[in-house]
Amino acid sequence: MDKPKTYCNYVSTLPADNLHRIYHDTAYGFPLVSDNELFGRLLLEINQAGLSWDTILKKQENFRVAYAGFDIETVANFSEADRERLLNDAGIIRNKLKVNAAIHNAQVILGLQEEFGSFKNWLDAHHPKTKAEWVKLFRKTFKFTGGEITNEFLMSTGYLQGAHEPSCAVYQQVLKRKPKWKEG
Repeated sequence: MDKPKTYCNYVSTLPADNLHRIYHDTAYGFPLVSDNELFGRLLLEINQAGLSWDTILKKQENFRVAYAGFDIETVANFSEADRERLLNDAGIIRNKLKVNAAIHNAQVILGLQEEFGSFKNWLDAHHPKTKAEWVKLFRKTFKFTGGEITNEFLMSTGYLQGAHEPSCAVYQQVLKRKPKWKEG
């Protein structure tokens, strides 16, 4: 059997209760409004680096619990004891660079919220950009955000195109939820 060429093709072969199918059909590419959910998605994308997305999908609720429901202010104020707790939590990815990046990035987002009113407003203020421009901005702003992490975060939250094929049944649902961006 030939390997499916796109994520949309791949998930169409999976049962409805498969984690990839659920993520594809209900989350991937759909715009997020909540700063905490945007932060959570960034955190998950960072933790996926070097691992399979399947691993992250299986652990996503563990991440939500370990990182205080993705509450930005709480994570930004995590103590050394919290860092140690995270590094000893078998339910998440126990990588010191990724744990430190999550806490640092939460602190950065607090600053963006203060300046722009929200993390979402900061993203919106920079939209539209090319992938290369976004990657440069993210590398300058956050820790542990290389090209693939930035690309997947932005595609998965609707800021970059490519999450779904136009022939995908979910594509039209995503389009209906996209905000009317100001261009230029």
